[in-house]
Amino acid sequence: MTFERAVTFFIAIFIFGITPGPGVFAVLAKAMIEGGHRCFMLALGMVVSDIIYLILACLGLATIAEHWGGLFTVIRWVGAAYLIYLGYKIFTSKPEVDATTARINKRSSLEFVQGFLISASNPKVILFYIAFLPTFMDLTILSSSDIALAAGLTMVALMLGLMLIAYGSHWASARLQSERAVKRLNQSAGGIMMGAGVYLASRN
Repeated sequence: MTFERAVTFFIAIFIFGITPGPGVFAVLAKAMIEGGHRCFMLALGMVVSDIIYLILACLGLATIAEHWGGLFTVIRWVGAAYLIYLGYKIFTSKPEVDATTARINKRSSLEFVQGFLISASNPKVILFYIAFLPTFMDLTILSSSDIALAAGLTMVALMLGLMLIAYGSHWASARLQSERAVKRLNQSAGGIMMGAGVYLASRN
């Protein structure tokens, strides 16, 4: 992975990490109740789950790319279509301000497990990596150092995004009480996701 691709990959993962979803809203809700510093283990659990998905996607897609190039192209198109669909669903979703706060368990011993399960049970995570990895990495010549670099960049980008959300929750909470503000947030995130899908579909 070149330096330019690494930077672009980092930015893409960062945007993915802050896109509204179960994990982001869980962090927001917990931060509003207990403060940003109490979200670290919750966020770490999410990130570890994401990295496991990323490694599995790397290993699986490398084999597919090497032996079935046509199938690999189909997977890319399916991934792009899914991102566009997901973006549309987010864009048109109804604002739900209070739905996430009840999901947070205050026992710190369970925070890592909670975060891990939130991400592991979210099907968009593995499909995101399946769709995006071919854009940044040549999976036919994938090396362990490439996987390690991608995992490291993912760890930093996701933790940075989630903790920025956590520590900015006091600023955000006043605005997220408005359904109109949540709707705008959903529309922005959905637009980004649909744009990512279109970008992937247009790649050669």
